[in-house]
Amino acid sequence: MQALLSFEQAPPMAAPFRFFLTAPLFALLAGAVLLVGGGDAFASRWSPGALALTHLIAVGFVLQVMLGALIQILPVVAGANLAGPLWVARLVHALLVPGALCLVAGFLGLFPGFAPAAVLLVAGVGLFVVAAARALLGVPSTSHTIGGLKVALASLAVVVGLGVALAGGLEARWSLPLVDTTHVHAGWGLGAWGVGLLSAVAYVVVPMFQLTPLYPRWFSRAFGGVLFAAATLLAAATLSGRAVAGELLQALLVWLAAAFCAMTLWLQARSKRARPDATQRLWRGGLLCGLAACLLWALAALVPAIGERDEWPLLFGVLVLAGGYMSVVVGMLYKIVPFLVWLHLQNRGRGKVTAPNMKAVLAEPPMQRQMRVHFAACALLAAAVLWPAWLARPAGLALALSAALLAANLFAALGVYRRHAALVDRRLAELAGGRA
Repeated sequence: MQALLSFEQAPPMAAPFRFFLTAPLFALLAGAVLLVGGGDAFASRWSPGALALTHLIAVGFVLQVMLGALIQILPVVAGANLAGPLWVARLVHALLVPGALCLVAGFLGLFPGFAPAAVLLVAGVGLFVVAAARALLGVPSTSHTIGGLKVALASLAVVVGLGVALAGGLEARWSLPLVDTTHVHAGWGLGAWGVGLLSAVAYVVVPMFQLTPLYPRWFSRAFGGVLFAAATLLAAATLSGRAVAGELLQALLVWLAAAFCAMTLWLQARSKRARPDATQRLWRGGLLCGLAACLLWALAALVPAIGERDEWPLLFGVLVLAGGYMSVVVGMLYKIVPFLVWLHLQNRGRGKVTAPNMKAVLAEPPMQRQMRVHFAACALLAAAVLWPAWLARPAGLALALSAALLAANLFAALGVYRRHAALVDRRLAELAGGRA
């Protein structure tokens, strides 16, 4: 059942926007890391550059936007009102940004940043999880989206806990099977938390914004729970040394992600929209990259000549993070940001002053330009895995340019809000003074 939306419960615009406006800066930093480091980042999945790039995108970009979007989605979609949403956003953002930077600095060896990163990220994400859990407490799961949001939040708490364990292990504070724990951490982060949250949100935004049929009830009812169960069993099997069971459960997690991508593409193919816009194209590109990553994982598992090569985990990471998550997240930003600007201007005008059309807030051509550069960056990143000495720096340049264009688009939308807010206030004052 599709959730009903309560726009009157929307938090102040500054709450989600601080996350949205900061996220492109981390993608810009990822491009800079590649420009400076060149092909060394693609030497192996465990190289300092690869780990830094992974967390700049996963924590600095994707997690940042997801938390900002949740601050907006929880009250509007789930009816779960955060207590003091602006203060929660300020505190979480103030802890998350330096936490992500410390983590990346630790991977690059710039200074011993794992301990401060663990403290800051646990405090920031922990504060958000507690605030969101309090808001969701007592909210009945009357839609599959609400149930999916609860499961995703629980998964986020597990991801952070595993990340802290890994940070302590890297600093030799305690003994830990680092490779196995990393696999479990990635399974929870990319699967139960990432795909779980995307699917819960997609049940609402894909039919609403892309004019598709609803997700089949059997799919949305079972997907989140099965995903969470698979991640839990995978963690238990991997950490207890049950290799065969672990591989089977890893396969289940991968194919659940593939099922979500395939289902959403199938719904998109039945969209009533005459021509796909940038949002729909970004979603489609991200879902196709997700499917390609799942296919690559299957080939690596079945064909030893592929599975023994060092490049395949790097290519898998590029397809999932840059091609998959970043594409979908940018596509969501291009719907959420113009809509929030329109909604807050409409509320500010109190029915007396009309807000500008959403296409006047953020027009299609600049979104299309940024989308093309983003997809070029994804293609260069994938090719750089195979030819790092030649293509790592061009890929970094394209990634930085894509991030700069995204930031420019988002700040332009904010500029439209500020200009029209001033116009609205002036017009309301004129009406109140009888000068209409």
